[in-house]
Amino acid sequence: MIVLKAAQEQILAALQSVSGIVERRHTLPILANVLIRKNGPELELITSDLEIQIRTQAQLGGDEGNYAITVGAKKLGDILKSLPSDQTVSLTANQNKLTLQGGKSRFTLQTLPAEDFPLVQEAADFGPAFSIPQKTLKLLISQVHFSMAVHDIRYYLNGILFVAEGNTLTLVATDGHRLALSQATLDVDMPKQEVILPRKTVLELQRLLKDGKDSKEGEEQLIEMRFAGNQAKFSFGGLEFVTKLVEGKFPDYNRVIPKNHKNHITLGRTTLLASLQRAAILTSEKFKGVRMNFAPGTLGIASSNAEQEEAKEELDIDYGGDSFEIGFNVGYLMDVLANMGQDMVTVSLQDANSSALITNPEYEGFKYVVMPMRI
Repeated sequence: MIVLKAAQEQILAALQSVSGIVERRHTLPILANVLIRKNGPELELITSDLEIQIRTQAQLGGDEGNYAITVGAKKLGDILKSLPSDQTVSLTANQNKLTLQGGKSRFTLQTLPAEDFPLVQEAADFGPAFSIPQKTLKLLISQVHFSMAVHDIRYYLNGILFVAEGNTLTLVATDGHRLALSQATLDVDMPKQEVILPRKTVLELQRLLKDGKDSKEGEEQLIEMRFAGNQAKFSFGGLEFVTKLVEGKFPDYNRVIPKNHKNHITLGRTTLLASLQRAAILTSEKFKGVRMNFAPGTLGIASSNAEQEEAKEELDIDYGGDSFEIGFNVGYLMDVLANMGQDMVTVSLQDANSSALITNPEYEGFKYVVMPMRI
């Protein structure tokens, strides 16, 4: 049976949309495979890592009929990448092997039975669906993802909190030293739902989301979301993406965000970022501290290291507030500035011992809180 027959670029695009979650080494060998399922003219490709499952449907030619098999996802992808993009490629099933043919190239691949593939059992209690443009969600994730914890013992910090309430979608990430929050407006009114998406899910969504319009229709490309007690489901661009959630109670982010800082400085984002990047050169690997000296009209930035080397920067700023010196992890400041797109940034401070609030004067829905450090 000819399972599929189409141009290399069509097959590769469908396979790459589902194969990002596949690990090369796994305790279950079948999880390194993609499930190929034929239902008449429709072809389904499904991958899973037991936490996340991604499914796509495509019309990729071949014989009509019902058939299902699994084959190594990375190997199939590597072979397809090695063939010319305009070449017609066919995949033929013969007993327990698949033969891939393109031009005069021919590859015979081992398979594992489709019935052994562990499909994710979808939750029965999904809440109401809501949609936003893919580019909006991609922007929200890009503004907070760098604040997620990595392998933290407080497992609920190793991901992003999604809160849908009223007509607002809020994304929050924190590693205990800094917190990023970004919001977008929904076009429906939602009952309050909150879930924590795991880190791997967040990074895979970021990879798959499109940030433009549909090239054929010229319309916004939407993503539909539904949340359940232990699962989230996303549908977009012909993909169905189901993921387990992180269990646990996310910290109360509203208590962390400072409300009444009296000192505010608005300055050029790229200018500040460039100064911090220069100062960071002379910080040590273990100790990433920079000193920031605020005084009317000027901002001083200084760093030093164990070799007694020192960097000093001075920026002219429009500021008439208190004079004080405060220390920060320079990496935390560079992360937020590098992931903001706008020209200006506002830094709000109380004193040398309070956390700083970084906001975007052009976009009210973004807040970033960073704790000071002793230097």
